[in-house]
Amino acid sequence: MDNYFVLVVDDEKEIRDAIEIYLRNEGVTVLKAKDGVEALEMINEHPIHLIILDIMMPRLDGISATYKIREEKNIPIIMLSAKSEDTDKILGLQVGADDYITKPFNPMELVARVKSQLRRYVNFGSIEGKNDVIDLHGLTLEQSAKQVTVHGEPVRLTPIEYKIVNLLMTNAGRVFSVNEIYERVWDEPYYNAENTVAVHIRKIREKIEIDPKNPRYLKVVWGIGYKMEK
Repeated sequence: MDNYFVLVVDDEKEIRDAIEIYLRNEGVTVLKAKDGVEALEMINEHPIHLIILDIMMPRLDGISATYKIREEKNIPIIMLSAKSEDTDKILGLQVGADDYITKPFNPMELVARVKSQLRRYVNFGSIEGKNDVIDLHGLTLEQSAKQVTVHGEPVRLTPIEYKIVNLLMTNAGRVFSVNEIYERVWDEPYYNAENTVAVHIRKIREKIEIDPKNPRYLKVVWGIGYKMEK
C-alpha cells in the first residue's frame, strides 16, 4: 500500500497514534487531525486517498464532517464509532460514509478494511480502455468514464454506490441477494450487513429516481434481493 495517504481523525491522541503504527507498517503515509475542522483543512492541503473518521469529536463531529466532505469529494470514509448501536452506523452511512468499524477494533480488521477501500477507490478512479455504455430508459452508465447520468444529468456517486449501480446495470433484470451484493461490492465475506446494503440502496435511489418511494429503475424483490429493471 505504498504511496497512499490516509487521514486519521480522532480526538483521542492514543487512538490516532495507534492507527498510525498499524498503517505505517503497511507502507501507508498517515496524516492526523483531532477533529472535523482540522480534517477539512488537511483535505484541502494534502492528497488524501482515504479517511478514518471518529463520530464523537469536539468542534465538528464525524457526521457533520462527512456531510461537508461529500459536498465536494468522493474520498472513501471509514467511520469509527464508540457505540455498538445500529443508529450511529446507519447515520454515518446515510451521510456518505463507505464503511464503519466499532471501537474497540481489531487492528488486523482495520487494516483489511483500509486495504479494501483503497483498492476500490483506485479501481474506481482508473480509466479502462473500453467505452461500454448501458442505457436503461434514461438511466445511463458509461463504464469508461465511470459516469452515471439520468436523462443526461450527471449523478454524483461514491465509489461504493457506483459499484452497486455498475453491478446491477451490467446484469439488468437479474436479482441479486443482499449477500451477493455485499460480497461482490465490498469484496469481503458477508456478515450481518443488511443495514449496510439497504442504506446504500436508499442513497442510490435518492440520486437516480424521480420518486424514490416508487422506484422506476432500482427494484426490490421482496424476500430475495434487488435488481435493476431492464
